[in-house]
Amino acid sequence: MVIDSGGAVREQWLHDMNLRVTHLDALPNDRFVLQGHGAAGDQNAQIYGRDGRRRRSFVMGHAVEYLMADRRHHVWSAYFDEGVYSDPISADGLVRWDSGGNRQWGYRPPEGIEYIDTVYAFNVDDGVAWANYYPTFPLLEARTNGEIRLRKSPVVAPAGMAVHGEQVIMLGGCRQPDRLHRCRMTEHEVLLVEEACLTLPNGAPLRGYARPVGRGRHLYLRGASPRQWYVMGV
Repeated sequence: MVIDSGGAVREQWLHDMNLRVTHLDALPNDRFVLQGHGAAGDQNAQIYGRDGRRRRSFVMGHAVEYLMADRRHHVWSAYFDEGVYSDPISADGLVRWDSGGNRQWGYRPPEGIEYIDTVYAFNVDDGVAWANYYPTFPLLEARTNGEIRLRKSPVVAPAGMAVHGEQVIMLGGCRQPDRLHRCRMTEHEVLLVEEACLTLPNGAPLRGYARPVGRGRHLYLRGASPRQWYVMGV
């Protein structure tokens, strides 16, 4: 594993790796959480320590769409439909774990609200996760203190989002991958304030990008080159 931290690049060897890794994120205290598939079977998630040795293997469920951690030792996993309809862990659509791989919480929508089929856009900040999900695409706010809030959103199927205070920016959606939606949140809904076309810093069109990564007020994008990332913020 290659780590770039503030311009300092180093290699980290992970010992006894038996997963083909599809998701990876950093944990506090120089640890890492990985998820994938392969020889490990159902034990498809693993925690590695700073020495590169495995500390824990556990079952995270199937069809993981997103895996993200925060600086308060929380790990969030969001799922797509193949797991939601076939796996008891994935069935919640959004699950929170502690940094030791112990399940802490799973999403249960309020009465009369559609459950998660597939999470389209996801954002994690310290102590909170934001999700926009199919089929009705509400904005879900899930906090580690147990507070859950759903807001009706005008943006259908966004690809990524950044959140700060009452502001939220959603990228993509409505079949326009380069469309930027600047919104304001009220208690019960997301209000569209402004729309714009996102371009590269040199003004060139944004023709394609890998799945965006939302971290609080920042949204990270990677285009055609795996070595170059772009970041925008609220």
